[in-house]
Amino acid sequence: MKYLVPLLCSVVVSANAQERWSLEKCVNHAIENNISIKQQQNTIEQSSIELNTAKMNLLPSVNASANQSWSFGRGLTMDNTYVNRNTVSTSFDLSANMTLFAGMQKINTIKARELNLQAATADLQRAKEDMGINVSQAYLQTLYAAEMLQVAKRQVELSKNVLEQKQKMVQNGKASESDVAEARAAVSRDELSIVQAENDYRLALLDLSQLLELPSPENFAIEEPDTAAQLMAIASIDEVYADALRNKAVIKGDESRIAAAEKNVSIAKGGHSPSLNLSGGIGTNYYKTSGYPHDSFGDQLDQNLSKYVSLSLNIPIFNRFATRNEVRTARVQVQSLNLQLDADKKALYKEVQQAYYNAIAAESKYGSSLSAEESAQMAFNLVTKKFDNGKATQTEYNQSRNEWLKAVADRIQAKYEYIFRAKILEYYRGA
Repeated sequence: MKYLVPLLCSVVVSANAQERWSLEKCVNHAIENNISIKQQQNTIEQSSIELNTAKMNLLPSVNASANQSWSFGRGLTMDNTYVNRNTVSTSFDLSANMTLFAGMQKINTIKARELNLQAATADLQRAKEDMGINVSQAYLQTLYAAEMLQVAKRQVELSKNVLEQKQKMVQNGKASESDVAEARAAVSRDELSIVQAENDYRLALLDLSQLLELPSPENFAIEEPDTAAQLMAIASIDEVYADALRNKAVIKGDESRIAAAEKNVSIAKGGHSPSLNLSGGIGTNYYKTSGYPHDSFGDQLDQNLSKYVSLSLNIPIFNRFATRNEVRTARVQVQSLNLQLDADKKALYKEVQQAYYNAIAAESKYGSSLSAEESAQMAFNLVTKKFDNGKATQTEYNQSRNEWLKAVADRIQAKYEYIFRAKILEYYRGA
C-alpha cells in the first residue's frame, strides 16, 4: 500500500516523551493484529490445504493389511466326518491403486483449487486495503484534532494579551473595570474551548488506538506529516476507473471465482467420461491345523506368495441424469458469478464517481479556505492595529478575531479532507 506510507514532522502534543507512530507503522500494526484479517488469513491457509489435497490425489493409494485368526471346535473333514480341531491362520496383503484417467477431473480440480486460493488471497488484500483506509481516516482525524487544539491555545494567548492590555489601560485611566471583566470572561470562554479541543483530541486518539487493537491510548502518540506534500493533482474518472479494474482486489477476486467455477463445469463434465484404474497387490498367508502336518511359517509365506495387477475400465451409461444436472448446476454458478462481477464493476464505477467528485469538491473547498483565511487574517491585523490605538472596540476586536480563527479552522478541516479524498482516489488506482 504505497499510498499509505508518505502520509504523516512536528509533534502532536504530549506530556511525556513517547515513540511517535507513523501512518505506515499504524497500518502495519492494524493489519497484523486485526481479528477479521487473521480470519481471512486462515481462509487462505484452508484453501492452500485444499489445493495440496487435490495435488496429492494424483498419487497412487497404497494400503497394507495383516490378519490373524483362530478357530476352535468340531469341524468337517475331507472324509465327511467331524473331528475336534484347532486352526490358526495368518495373512499379509499389500495393495496399490491409481486412477489413470477420469475425464481430467483431478487435473481440473487442482486448477479450480488454485483459482480458489487466488480468490482468497484477493479477499485478504481487500480486507487490508479497507483497513488501510480506515486507519488513514482515523489518523488524519487525530491530526486535525491536534491542530484544532493548537488553534484553541492560540485563541487563549490572544485573549490573555487583550486582558493584559486592558489591565494596563485601566491603570492609565483609558479603560474601565467593565472592559477588564469582559476581557477576563473572554479568556475563560477560550480556556473552556481548550478543554473541549483536548477532549476531541483524546477521543480521536482513542478511536485510532482501538483500530490498532491497542489496549489503551496511554503513551500512544503519532507523527505529523508534511501535509503540503500530500496535496496532489486529481486524475480523471476514466483514468481512475481503468486502474481500479486492473488493481482492485474485489475485481480480481470475482475473476478468480469465475475461472474456478468454469473449472467446476469441466469437473462435472468429466463425469460423462470413462474412468481407467490401475491396481496391483501382493499377499501371502500361513495356515496351521492341530493334528495335521504343516510347513514352517517361513516356508508357507514363501510358498503361498501371490501377486496381481489389474486394469479396470468403468463406462458410465445411465446414472439418472445426476451428471447432467451437476453440469447444469455448475453452469448456473458461473452465470451467477458473472452477474456478481458485473454488479461489482458497476458499484466500483459509482464509488469512483463519488470519490472523484468528493475530491474535486474538497480541492475547491481547500482553495477557497486559503483565500478566506488570508482575507480574515488581513482584516484581523487591521482591526488589531485599530484596537491597539483605541480606534476599535472590544466587540469589534473579538468579532474579527473569531472570524479569523474560524477561517483557520475551516482551512485545517478542508486541508485534511482534501488529503483524504485525494488518497481515496489513489487507493482506487492501486497506488
